[in-house]
Amino acid sequence: MASSRDRQRKLARAKLDRQLARRAAATRRRRQIQAGVGAALILVLVVAGSAWALGAFDSDSKQKTAAEDTCLWTPQDATANTNLKDVGTPATKDIPTAGTRAMTVTTNQGAPITAELNLTNSPCAAASIAHLASRSFYDNTKCHEITADGALRCGDPSGTGLGGPTYSFYDEELPTVPSASPSASPAPGQPPTYPKGTVAMIANPPGNNGSQFLIFFKDFTTTDPKFPVIGRVTGGLDVVEKIGALPTVDNGTGAKVKPSTDVTIQSLTVGEPVTGAAPASSASGAPSSSPSAG
Repeated sequence: MASSRDRQRKLARAKLDRQLARRAAATRRRRQIQAGVGAALILVLVVAGSAWALGAFDSDSKQKTAAEDTCLWTPQDATANTNLKDVGTPATKDIPTAGTRAMTVTTNQGAPITAELNLTNSPCAAASIAHLASRSFYDNTKCHEITADGALRCGDPSGTGLGGPTYSFYDEELPTVPSASPSASPAPGQPPTYPKGTVAMIANPPGNNGSQFLIFFKDFTTTDPKFPVIGRVTGGLDVVEKIGALPTVDNGTGAKVKPSTDVTIQSLTVGEPVTGAAPASSASGAPSSSPSAG
């Protein structure tokens, strides 16, 4: 009996020793795993901290996005407005934002009209016109209106005032006026809001610019400017003045604004950016008496 009880105690002791050994081994493994995870976490934090300190998480991605979004082009529905013409969309990045670009408008009314597009104040308008010109968008189109405010209106292939490309863009350089109230009269002696020779965008509604533009052949002053300036005429202003003196007839909507003689843009080209000289001071856009689009 004694020997039997001794054997049982020995077996029980051995079993307990094995259980304790397994528990000790499990505890060691847990500690090793926790230590490894902790070390790895510390390493990650050290690497991330170093990268942050070195500027890895700076606004580089934001800068890239900003570069891509120099200009924003809003799609327009050509099925809702059949006067729109799809010639693609300009680029949104790598757009020149300083200097000037030369625009040359050749019409059937005399010598070419040259203008200087202001890349500093109106980079998106210049980029849009350059894009459209590269697609021959303006070629063989008519300047369909002589506005009551002294501007020649061009850039609509449909000739309706509702045409343009299948995108639009926002105003960039609207002129500021000293008067606080749009209904107030201009102050005596103040410079014209839109001096003769100003080139500006025109759109309906305002801020929905596309392809249509104005060339002013006389000074125009208003306390409520709606047309963003994009540049100024540098040559051929006498041709613009001659066109502005043409008689006008009904354009089909009851507005007597259509030139009695067709004024056709035979070609419109835009040169490469020139950054050597600052653009000359410019004025701003003007109104019209018929509907507008891009």
